[in-house]
Amino acid sequence: MATTTPRYSTDRNEWTKRVSPDSLERLHDQVIACRRCPRLVAWREQVAREKRSSFSDQTYWGRPVPGFGDPDARVLVVGLAPAAHGGNRTGRIFTGDRSGDWLYRALHRAGFANQPTSEHREDGLRLSGAYVTAAVRCAPPANKPTPSERDNCSPYLDRELALLPRIRVVVALGAFAAARFAASAAGSPRPKFAHGAEWELEDHRTLLCSYHPSQRNTFTGRLTESMFDAIFTRARELAAA
Repeated sequence: MATTTPRYSTDRNEWTKRVSPDSLERLHDQVIACRRCPRLVAWREQVAREKRSSFSDQTYWGRPVPGFGDPDARVLVVGLAPAAHGGNRTGRIFTGDRSGDWLYRALHRAGFANQPTSEHREDGLRLSGAYVTAAVRCAPPANKPTPSERDNCSPYLDRELALLPRIRVVVALGAFAAARFAASAAGSPRPKFAHGAEWELEDHRTLLCSYHPSQRNTFTGRLTESMFDAIFTRARELAAA
C-alpha cells in the first residue's frame, strides 16, 4: 500500500504557492508534522508500532491525519478524531474503520463521492462538493481527547475553514464536533445538540448536527442509514440555497 501524502495537481500547487500565503497543501504538511500533544503523540505511535493483529502486515500512518476532499466544497463534514486502527493506520480521515464505511457510503448515495468505499489513500476515492475533517487530528486513547488537545487542534480547523471559502454547511458528526462550533452559534441560550438540529453560525453558515456513525450508534439502531442519508440530503439542500 502506498504511503505518500495526498497532493493536488502540480499546476494547482504552483498556483497556490504563488498567489496565497497559505494553502491546503501547506496546512496538510503542518498538521502531519504536529507534535503539540505529548499524550496523543505517544498513543498514536504506540498503536502504530504494536498494531492490530489483523493489520500486522501493514505499515501504519501513525501521525496526525489531515482533512480530505474537494477544495471547492460547499459542505464540510467534521468528526471527532481519527480512529486508532482507521485513520491512524491509513492516513486518511474516516478511512479503514466501520464509521468511515458508513460515512463514505452516505456521501456516495448523496452524490458527494465517486465511490462508496474508502480503504486507503490510493484507492481512487474522490469527493465533489464535500470536504471531510476532524476536530482533533490524532487518535486519542479511549477515543476521548482532552479539552486542551481539542484546543491545540482548533487553529487547524479555523485555517481549513478560511481556505475553504465556499463552505456553506458544516455537518457535525456527534456532540463533540458540534460543541466546537457552539460558541459561534447565533442566538441565546447555547443550542442543544440533537440529531438533525440546525444552528445558524455567526458567519452565516449552517451547522447541521448528526449522531456520529460509531458502532455504538449504528449497532444499536440509534443511527440508521435512512437517518444518515437524510442529513446529507439536507446538507445538499442548504448548500444549494
